[in-house]
Amino acid sequence: MKCEICKGKINENFLSKLFGTYVKDKKGKLHTVCNNCQRQLKKDEMLAKF
Repeated sequence: MKCEICKGKINENFLSKLFGTYVKDKKGKLHTVCNNCQRQLKKDEMLAKF
């Protein structure tokens, strides 16, 4: 999968779980975010990028 902010590849563990997170916007759509973007941006800033 790819991060929707930086367009970089998000690694997965052996159970196909992401090393990142999902962020839900106001409409209820889930967006994938990598660990680096998650550290750099707050939730409000992430939602503004979508």
